[in-house]
Amino acid sequence: MQLSDFPITRRWPARHPDRIQLYSFPTSNGVKASIMLEETGFPYEAHRVSFSTDDQMTPEFLSLNPNNKIPAIIDPDGPGGKPLPLWESGAILIYLAEKSGRFLSDDPAKRYETLQWLMFQMGGIGPMFGQLGFFHAFAGKEIEDPRPKARYAAESARLLKVLDARLANREWVAGDGYSIADIAIFPWVRSILAVYKATDLVGWDQLDRVPDALNRFLERPAVQAGLNRPPRT
Repeated sequence: MQLSDFPITRRWPARHPDRIQLYSFPTSNGVKASIMLEETGFPYEAHRVSFSTDDQMTPEFLSLNPNNKIPAIIDPDGPGGKPLPLWESGAILIYLAEKSGRFLSDDPAKRYETLQWLMFQMGGIGPMFGQLGFFHAFAGKEIEDPRPKARYAAESARLLKVLDARLANREWVAGDGYSIADIAIFPWVRSILAVYKATDLVGWDQLDRVPDALNRFLERPAVQAGLNRPPRT
């Protein structure tokens, strides 16, 4: 099978078919893949999946990800030299870490420590922060019942306290240093400030370590590049 055999390439043709193809949009979830690609240095081609035109619901996109979510990739040089289609940001992070040999330790104990915190983002921070954003900043703010926003604000504040405690006496979340756990977590932490404007709801000023860790993350050149891949317009 070749890259051109994938139906998604009919809507988003590959100009560089030898590169990893990224189908995404710079949301908190989407930039996990683009930041990881920038960090690893793998050549890639970014295709913008626009929510305003429901690109994620087209037959071409659904042929790659039936769950109609970004990000998704096709690696033309996957295992055994065959193209590998892949979706779910956590799976993409693990795959690129293993392919590059970076940001996920070979030591079993440290590896599972990192995966533990990756799952903390996938199962906790992402869903809770996302719901807070919906009810505070997007369409959900029109709902008069205060309980949904209060519920997600309280849970987001709790998760930030867990993260704050974890960062005691360490620069990064897991293992010996910067890892896919950080790449997964900190785009969502950034969203509390930059996207949802919800710092007052989550006790941001009471956090001792998370703000500094977020700044360290945002200072990385690969992060700065990945936050705008593909460009919004």
